[in-house]
Amino acid sequence: YLDLHDARGELAGLFGDLWSLGKPTIARVRGYCLAGGFGLALACDLVVAADDATFGTPEIDVGLWPYMITVPLVRSMPPKKALELMMTGRRVGAAEADRIGFVTSVVPVDDLDATVGALAFDLAAKPPATLRLGRDSFYAVWDAAAEDALRVLHPLLTVTTGTEDAAEGIAAFLEKRP
Repeated sequence: YLDLHDARGELAGLFGDLWSLGKPTIARVRGYCLAGGFGLALACDLVVAADDATFGTPEIDVGLWPYMITVPLVRSMPPKKALELMMTGRRVGAAEADRIGFVTSVVPVDDLDATVGALAFDLAAKPPATLRLGRDSFYAVWDAAAEDALRVLHPLLTVTTGTEDAAEGIAAFLEKRP
């Protein structure tokens, strides 16, 4: 029984690993994205969905509650919308997911791989230290009060301006080059 209990916590550990990874993560969604898979997709930084994607939390229909995915859901959409989906088990198509705001883009099925690849390529071309510091700061202040968040963010501006990424970026801007 305790082994089963511990195994159920592995998904929470995976969410934490994704958030503390220090590198961007992209969920590529095609077809059904339900229950734990839905939570896993929303734990990623960006979610690119094919227009045939379907999202949902069907746990309620079998007498369960989607406890483990509550955090990524409420961090990815308005809390009352997350609660409605969890209480009803209603499934959401890609277009509605885009309207709700928990996917970052919806593309035709045939364009999914190219879109995800181009996004990954674009992110890989960004200044790595700046991207890591910025992404980490995003997660560090997510639920913080404004005053507390600004105390975290202010020193990071000084740290970032001291990186090689910033020196090169500023030089390129001044020299009018990429």
